[in-house]
Amino acid sequence: MLYRKTILWPRDGYFRDSPELPPPTHADRLWVHVMLFVLTVFTTTMVGAMMEGNDPSGSFGGFASGFPFSFTILAILGIHEFAHYAAGKKWGISVTLPYFIPAPFPPIGTFGAVIRMKSSIPNRKALVDVGAAGPIAGFVVALAASIIGLSLSNVIPLQGRGPDSITLGDSLLFRLLSYLVIGPIPPNQDVMLHPVAFAGWIGLFVTALNLMPFGQLDGGHVLVALSPNLHELLRRIGVPLLLLLGITLWSGWFVWAVLLIFIGGPHPYPDYMETRLGPLRTALAVCALVMFFACMIPVPVRT
Repeated sequence: MLYRKTILWPRDGYFRDSPELPPPTHADRLWVHVMLFVLTVFTTTMVGAMMEGNDPSGSFGGFASGFPFSFTILAILGIHEFAHYAAGKKWGISVTLPYFIPAPFPPIGTFGAVIRMKSSIPNRKALVDVGAAGPIAGFVVALAASIIGLSLSNVIPLQGRGPDSITLGDSLLFRLLSYLVIGPIPPNQDVMLHPVAFAGWIGLFVTALNLMPFGQLDGGHVLVALSPNLHELLRRIGVPLLLLLGITLWSGWFVWAVLLIFIGGPHPYPDYMETRLGPLRTALAVCALVMFFACMIPVPVRT
């Protein structure tokens, strides 16, 4: 697919003609994707083993104890990205396979996964499909993992916590799931999450992060299709808002404020912005908005 029309500012009108660009000439290198995936399997399994209190370098059994966490987190991330990939292919968009990014240290063992779109998006419906497909698919897997993992988790006295344990914040959804699966938590006790439940917690939080309505994030794609002017407004206040959250709630929002400087620029419009979304895509966009609020954790880690 060729790049045909680009817009950077809503006030410029819907279209700005630009010269057509030739399609990409570099073939997608399958070995790169496979190598990165294998490395990410290794790093996430290593981190999962450390969560279990095992030395991943001591024996294969110790290393293999990290498989439940590794399998779960990679299933969430992989299905998220392959849903983007499938939506892009459905609309004839040139899109790469997922690039998994290994990180050989806790708490996750990966920086996530990304795909690259090498051609323009044809219309607003495609923009919603591509933007919402990944979060919705990943959310379903993370939801199942959270329910299964919570059923395997233990309620322990607070004084019985290990020295390396951390206190996680709860989203509205994860708190509801915990209540439904485990029941009310007595005073002076807490839930020690099973690695599968921790992977589900991460998956739900990552869903919320991806659905933030800024820049080139999934939520930004959806919001541009719904309201370009609102997207532009949030683009302008995004960095100050995250800095404020970093000052008042959690220092990790400072990192996102810096990231937003690089990925929060003006969003290109699809080729045909005048197409109507219709009820199905509007419902998908509303679903994405509900998921964002249900999964967001203002203070993910408490010290």
